[in-house]
Amino acid sequence: MGAATLALLGSQIGIAQGADEPRVAAGTSLTTGTAAANPSADDPSSADDTTVDDPETAPTAEDLALGAEATAEGPTAAPTTDEEGQRVGLAAGEKTTCDDQVKAAAETPGGEYTACASPLEPANELSSEELAVLSRREASANTSAAEKAALAAIAATRQDAAEDATPAADPADEQDSAAAAARRSPWNEPKWCIDAGVDSTWYIERMRGCGIWRAEVNAIDVRTGRKIGGIKYLVVGYSFSARDSKTWAYQTRLMEVSRWGRAVNGTKASGSASCTGKCKVAEKIFPSQTISPSAEPYGQFFMDTTINTAAAKQRGTGRSIASWRFSNSQWVAPSDATKLSTVEVRCDNALPGAPRQVGCVNLRAVPEISYSLTGPWPEIAKHIKDAQATGLPGKHGTTNYLTRLTDRSKIKQNREKACPSSLERPPGKSCDEYPFASTWQGARHSGGPFSRRMVNAQQNKKAGDALKGFYTYARVLEGDRFLVWIS
Repeated sequence: MGAATLALLGSQIGIAQGADEPRVAAGTSLTTGTAAANPSADDPSSADDTTVDDPETAPTAEDLALGAEATAEGPTAAPTTDEEGQRVGLAAGEKTTCDDQVKAAAETPGGEYTACASPLEPANELSSEELAVLSRREASANTSAAEKAALAAIAATRQDAAEDATPAADPADEQDSAAAAARRSPWNEPKWCIDAGVDSTWYIERMRGCGIWRAEVNAIDVRTGRKIGGIKYLVVGYSFSARDSKTWAYQTRLMEVSRWGRAVNGTKASGSASCTGKCKVAEKIFPSQTISPSAEPYGQFFMDTTINTAAAKQRGTGRSIASWRFSNSQWVAPSDATKLSTVEVRCDNALPGAPRQVGCVNLRAVPEISYSLTGPWPEIAKHIKDAQATGLPGKHGTTNYLTRLTDRSKIKQNREKACPSSLERPPGKSCDEYPFASTWQGARHSGGPFSRRMVNAQQNKKAGDALKGFYTYARVLEGDRFLVWIS
């Protein structure tokens, strides 16, 4: 595995600083002079240290499987603003908008009631009603199969349309939208989303995001301007993408918590979607649906990237924005719109080893590769653990990230400084360096300390194969940040 090496004797740790250390005899560790493990117990088949091959070559199926298995999954709270400083959760329904709504309704002949929607609100403490709603919410511990099926279905629909020489289009009207919705069911959100509760924050993994917000819509008497009834509800936002698809999906679900007063019975919700940045809405389905304790209106949307896939190494980000309004036969007009945007989704065709493949990930989700001290490559895991303990970057739970390097000559320079050919490799051993040679924190290009250790050669190779597979599985591009979790 491409990295720099640490040597350890009891609690005394030495960090290699250059390529000119004295050679050591076979059978001893690199920097401590202590007895090494019995070489006969190691696989002597390889002394090759270049375990992360040329980044421009595609990983094998086995490498990709190893990378997928080694990728640590787990949601983290997304930043509340995007890279341009804009709020991620967009809210509508401010007082000035509501005042305008009431004024317009009062000028409508025969107008008696209108409605105003609240902004999406933080939830400092959950009510008993909210807890009850969440407790009956069906959630999935593993949503991967459903997500894959949803993206495959939309791709198949487009293929069928292409074969029929009929271009795919958004539903032309409410009737078409309702018919399309009838062919689908709401997607179950990840269990971790429901467990997180209502805290008005997106939680994100590399290819999915989910969060729950609090909101309400109120009926207004246009003659007095006072609220006469209302519905409190929760909004569940859920998005997912794929490492090998130009399309990502987004669902919003509205869950009634409580209602009170007059002019709210029979209320329905309907909505739409838009996309900002390098994306466009490929399909949007949010027909008019009743909201009640037993009916949860939802919308489903599919976005396509608009990067120029005919050119090489393209990348671009976009955010999809769902909007919805409430209507009621007693109101003069529907409520103003409430909106919720996703986090930034980056789509690209810039993945080394897969130049024609387009895939999409959550830009702000930092991927993480995991090595276990009790797994198939314990010597590698132990080396990284010891190296990180000295303050070297990449440790799980920190923001001291590693960043990927894809220039093959610079990778070679990192490796040659950390593990020069002049260093003798004991039988069955190879030189492992940390930080990885395939990062900008590597021995040559970081300009800082690094660690190296002679480890089981076969473990080193397989751990490096997993790293290559991880880069591809999680779409870790040049300059992308990532972490290493030792479990």
